[in-house]
Amino acid sequence: MRLKIKKCTQTIFSLFFFLTACSPAAVTAVNIESQPQPLPVTSTSPPLTSTSAPPTETYTPPHIETPTATSSATAIPTVDSLRATVTADLLSCRYGPGSEYLYLFALKKGAVIELIGRTDGNSWLLINNGPQRCWVHSKFLDISGDQQLLKIMYPAEDGYKLPVSPYYVRTTILNAVRKEADKITVDWIHIPVSPGDYEDADMFQYIIEVWRCEDGQILFEPLVSNYPLITFVDEAGCTSASHGRVYVQDKHGYAGPAEIPWPGR
Repeated sequence: MRLKIKKCTQTIFSLFFFLTACSPAAVTAVNIESQPQPLPVTSTSPPLTSTSAPPTETYTPPHIETPTATSSATAIPTVDSLRATVTADLLSCRYGPGSEYLYLFALKKGAVIELIGRTDGNSWLLINNGPQRCWVHSKFLDISGDQQLLKIMYPAEDGYKLPVSPYYVRTTILNAVRKEADKITVDWIHIPVSPGDYEDADMFQYIIEVWRCEDGQILFEPLVSNYPLITFVDEAGCTSASHGRVYVQDKHGYAGPAEIPWPGR
């Protein structure tokens, strides 16, 4: 039995050797087909070493209606003038918006006047009296309308200007210091005014205009002095900055102003 298996095996190897020797091309084809073949490259992606920019897509956003921008702060409307009637027996009309400015003339009770402006910070109003303009206090008037609708004329670039004195020069501020949290002291160079240039015995030589903070609001206050020194209150808590200036006053008008360098806190 073993002899027969051995003979059969030899016969098979002999046959395989004969086929190999007679048909080499066939053996070669078998060997090639038996090796694993690489898959064909089908990707269109650029090589990793490529320096070209990556492909981009154009995105068109959908159309969105843009709301019209509106301001959160509504502008306050103004009027060119208001009519008013004088309620005081005699009402002084002055060159500046305060009781210590130079006197121009007086208005009688019942006089009808035209108001054309106001100050930024107090209750004095500018009236039009032909070629002349002067200031009166609103508490002595019966006004047809809201005085806050009048245009701010003082201080203003295109507003009212104090008459200029041709005889004196403006002063120079020496110091402006905050000695206490809510108090400011200002001093300046003294400019002597001749006694003959006083409007009357009660005239003050200096007008100190301050826009100061009080109770969270900026108030305009014309202060006066016959000496080159003054102290006043300026609190914290206002959104607008406080400021001020000094005029030299004589019966012909005003020299200045000298701006006060406002001290910080």
